[in-house]
Formats: sequence, C-alpha cells, structure tokens
Amino acid sequence: MAITYTIIFDVLPAAHDRFLALLTDVLDAMRAEPMFHQAILHRDPSSPYRYMLYETWENHQDVLEVQLQRPYRAAWHDALPDLLACDRDISIWEPFRQDRQVHVR
Repeated sequence: MAITYTIIFDVLPAAHDRFLALLTDVLDAMRAEPMFHQAILHRDPSSPYRYMLYETWENHQDVLEVQLQRPYRAAWHDALPDLLACDRDISIWEPFRQDRQVHVR
C-alpha cells in the first residue's frame, strides 16, 4: 500500500541555498526509483525559510530499509543539522480516499 510522508523544514536563512541544492539533488535522484510515486515541495507563503515536502512511495518498509540508505541521500542527511533551525516534523499518512477531477466534454 502506498504511503505518504509530510516533512516540515525550518531552514536557517544562511543555509537556504545549500538546503535547496542538496534537496534538489535528492529529489532528482528519487524520480528514478521504481517504488517512488511523487514528491511536491511547498513553501510557506508567510516564511521563505519554511518548507513542507509531500512525498509518496509504494511501500513504507522499502523506504525504511532501502530508500533511506541510498548513497545519494548521504550528503543530504549529513548536512541536515547544519541546515535546519530545529528538528524536522515528519508525519506518515496512509491513503483513505482519493478523488480526482472529472473532465466533462
């Protein structure tokens, strides 16, 4: 079953460019993963240094045992303590209902 993570980042202003560069590298690499569904990076309109990452994968165990161990994530994970003003807020969500817009012709 697919699983979605929401991750809130409060980025240190001085580390903002490095945060975005490292995260861009990770997001670009994730696209090639077969268990990956989607990721959407949001920015808080009231704070240019607060972000929410919405990330969906096929399987939670795969994320824990495989994806988090990928070499392309090492620089990102190692840098996080220097990039963030506080710990990340990570939430895990399972699908309950999905609706899509219906286009009528």
